[in-house]
Amino acid sequence: MQRFGQKLYYLRTRRRMTLRQLAEALGYSSHTRLSELESGKKKPAVEFALSIARFFNVTTDELLKDELDLNVDD
Repeated sequence: MQRFGQKLYYLRTRRRMTLRQLAEALGYSSHTRLSELESGKKKPAVEFALSIARFFNVTTDELLKDELDLNVDD
């Protein structure tokens, strides 16, 4: 789960979204938590990981297992 932040950053920037835009899309009032997750300062809650997986159409395994890379279609 050490790579979760890197994967989140990749998914967000691939869609050309800012942290604020992603926070708004997920229903958060602030982007601070997202920034902490991307930088690796915080670990994601299960509910958040599920929300990200649904939003970006990836599996939770791809997000949470460090040995798996993201399998995203362009």
